[in-house]
Amino acid sequence: MSMQLRIAHTTGFEYDGKANTSFNEARLTPLTLPGQIVVHSRVEVSPTPWAYTYKDYWDSQVTAFEVLDPHTSLTVTASATVHTNRTPAGDPVLTWDELRDDAVADLHTEYLAVPARVAAPDDLVAMAKDIAASSSSPTDAASQVCALVHDEVKYVSGSTTVDALAAHAWTERRGVCQDMAHIAIGALRSIGIPTRYVSGYLHPKVDPVVGEAVHGESHAWIEWWDDGWRGFDPTNSTEPGDRHVIVAMGRDYNDVKPLSGIFSGSGTSRMFVDVQVTRLQ
Repeated sequence: MSMQLRIAHTTGFEYDGKANTSFNEARLTPLTLPGQIVVHSRVEVSPTPWAYTYKDYWDSQVTAFEVLDPHTSLTVTASATVHTNRTPAGDPVLTWDELRDDAVADLHTEYLAVPARVAAPDDLVAMAKDIAASSSSPTDAASQVCALVHDEVKYVSGSTTVDALAAHAWTERRGVCQDMAHIAIGALRSIGIPTRYVSGYLHPKVDPVVGEAVHGESHAWIEWWDDGWRGFDPTNSTEPGDRHVIVAMGRDYNDVKPLSGIFSGSGTSRMFVDVQVTRLQ
């Protein structure tokens, strides 16, 4: 079943007093990829900035902008219409020997590194290695590791912050979608499977009503290398489907932040985010 989704994402800051200048990057534009086509997209900033767009190293669309006049608030409004039509992933492609070929490691070195942000604790690494040892293929192992994360870690909204470590969320056995993606990434990289972080949106209703705008939020899941990127959403224990919209990819959350930057002047008094998702057809 295909869908056409409209996404309106409004985010920004209010300042104590005034910000004199600000320099920012927004990763809020969905990508045209196999399984999804961007029909329309637009990023608007208030106050009006100087802006330009580019593709970053991870192939995500970035809107970079500068506001050089004093301002008391900054608002970024991203709107997009995306047609999704994903097909289920087929049978596993790579064997363990093929995955461990030096050419794969050379190609995906960044997606095999295990920095503190995603590093799995010793007990999870041991579990992942046991799963790998008894799995017929890397994809079989990856699917089982994702199932383990889903079963062990409870989704609790607001339970962690954006700078949380995967190890902490695993130890506490609770987190949000970002944490579950980080935990799965660390576990899969520990057994030699190149894995990347995917940021985007998920329509929150299993059977969305056409024309109904619902409150949504940014979502995160993962993809691992199987002679091509194969996705899985460990939070919901499912392959990405037509309700998923990809915006950015990277090694972890730090590479895909929806809005980041610096400013000079007074402190921030409030950050605000609102996401509305509507199924159009």
